[in-house]
Amino acid sequence: MPRDFPGGLAPPDWLVRNLTPQQAPVNRPAVARAAVAMTLPLAVGLAVGEPAYGALASMGALSGVIGDTADAYRMRILHIAVPQLFGALGVTLGSLVYGQGWLAVVAVTLVALVSGMISTIGAVASVSGLLLLLNAVIGAGLPMPGPWWAAPLLMTGGGLLVLLLALIAWPLRSGVPERAAVADTYRKVAALLADSASDGYEDARHAATQALNQAYDLVLGHPTRHHGRSAELTRLVAQLNAVTPVIEAAPAAHLSGVPLPPEVPSAARHLADAVETGYRGPIGLILPEPRSESARAVDHALRHATAVVVTGGPDDTPDDLTAGADRPDRLRVRAARAARNLVLSAGSWRYGLRLALCIGIAQTLVSLVPVPRSYWVALTITFVLKPDFGSVFSRALLRALGTVAGLVVAAAVLSQVPRGWWDVPVMLLLAPLIPALTPRGYGYQTAAITPVILLLSDTLNREGTALLLPRLLDSLMGCAIALIAGYLLWPESWHTRVGDRLADAVADTAGYVEAAFGAGVEPAARARMRRRLYRDLSVVRTEFQRALTEPPPTGRHAAAWWPLVVAVERIVDATTAARVRVKHGADPPAPAEVAQVALQLRELAEGLREVEVLFPVRTELAGPADSVLAPLRQEVATARAITSPGR
Repeated sequence: MPRDFPGGLAPPDWLVRNLTPQQAPVNRPAVARAAVAMTLPLAVGLAVGEPAYGALASMGALSGVIGDTADAYRMRILHIAVPQLFGALGVTLGSLVYGQGWLAVVAVTLVALVSGMISTIGAVASVSGLLLLLNAVIGAGLPMPGPWWAAPLLMTGGGLLVLLLALIAWPLRSGVPERAAVADTYRKVAALLADSASDGYEDARHAATQALNQAYDLVLGHPTRHHGRSAELTRLVAQLNAVTPVIEAAPAAHLSGVPLPPEVPSAARHLADAVETGYRGPIGLILPEPRSESARAVDHALRHATAVVVTGGPDDTPDDLTAGADRPDRLRVRAARAARNLVLSAGSWRYGLRLALCIGIAQTLVSLVPVPRSYWVALTITFVLKPDFGSVFSRALLRALGTVAGLVVAAAVLSQVPRGWWDVPVMLLLAPLIPALTPRGYGYQTAAITPVILLLSDTLNREGTALLLPRLLDSLMGCAIALIAGYLLWPESWHTRVGDRLADAVADTAGYVEAAFGAGVEPAARARMRRRLYRDLSVVRTEFQRALTEPPPTGRHAAAWWPLVVAVERIVDATTAARVRVKHGADPPAPAEVAQVALQLRELAEGLREVEVLFPVRTELAGPADSVLAPLRQEVATARAITSPGR
């Protein structure tokens, strides 16, 4: 039962949101890999009389554990191996300037600039940039045992051990993660159909869209040449293409207000089971006779999906593989685009300069003020100042709290457990907590990582409990530098980006309305446009959730945007529903009516770019009451009438 606080003592909403753990399943294989990969090098190092070498390899394994987030086996190679190469380069550069005074300050600051710019390219590049800077800071702040090449070799070996464990079941489970992702999409669609006339529709539709996007990303993440050669990939993409019409028919069922018969979502769940097991035999599909345009649309889409899943259908051809998705460009094209954006993007330079400024201040400060093992200050900044990982403010807060919790565990370990072979069972217990707690939130991840890093650091320098208080002070210094030099000094940090991104989505929605009822638009192009719109709106939702964790006034202003976010999603739903009704027999709208709705949306988009606080705009959208666009006109009018709660 939640505890009621006395009047005036309740914590603010932004603090509660920061401290509330996220609900996420535990990746049990990743937990097992972390236990083995981080404990084995430590045990081998102790067995051969080189515990410091074992600790370095375990540090590399820690980097691999942090990057062990991909489901598909091919993607695991990118997510784990590529960052390890950047980490090896970082520790090499750091070791070369260890003890070099101001040369080390300049070198690490330049590495921070490059790291920050690299991090803006994408998810793998972000982790690569993170490890480049982290290992450079460690190399510049800690004396590495052995010759110069030993540290990068050992740390890379530890990371590659994680990769080996992650790929060991590939021959036996090839294609299983991809099938599971597609099956999960079908199950989310089943939940969407079950909630089509309930209050849970919005959340169910968002979950189905996210599952579809993730499944497409997973399957289409394979090189393009594999799609034509692999019958399994061909079938999976065809199954994803086939479920798209079902998702498109759901808004029409929702707007009708009539619940779908239970046999309908049950049929989608049967298809999910067939996808996951690879079953290709007959399915006893039992669907009631549809009695409306929306019910006919759902019935037709489900029967088409059944034909594709079970017996193969018209989508099951290489030429139509990406009908509902954006085909990924070739690696050479993507690399060239990334390099161009890295050099020319203002956002890339801005983030790189922010990170370099903070790291430069930290390195200068610890060079002028005697701080034992001062590398921890820069490490803290590196983890906190990652806007693509979430709010800088909330990460600084959670970093401080997580460090305190981790230090409590580390104090018990370092004071009560003798160094040596006892480190092995301790690591066996602590290492699995990292992948287990990471999905809960950044504070929980920090609490899990802190005792592990301190245990490995103590293996290298043997300071024992004497390093606990300095680590706390270093963390607080790093958080303070990140908040002041990387957050408060940059005005963009004070403003939410929800409005700008939502304005872009509204403008794209106007184009989608025109494409939905315009002549000469291919169905595949229309499907890609709709998916891209929902993907953009998902990004807006993520940005909204991030902004809510900011302190006032940023969080309060962000909350005012939420009704409009929902309104825009409903506009896209209403457009899709109208298109589905036209496809199944309803009269198409007049071109003038379509143009009027698109014009109103573009005016709304322009208004959103010019304001920080929402205000109501009266609008009159005339049109036939029995038109298929009547619900869409109502949603557009609602969106334009939304006002800020604070006004």
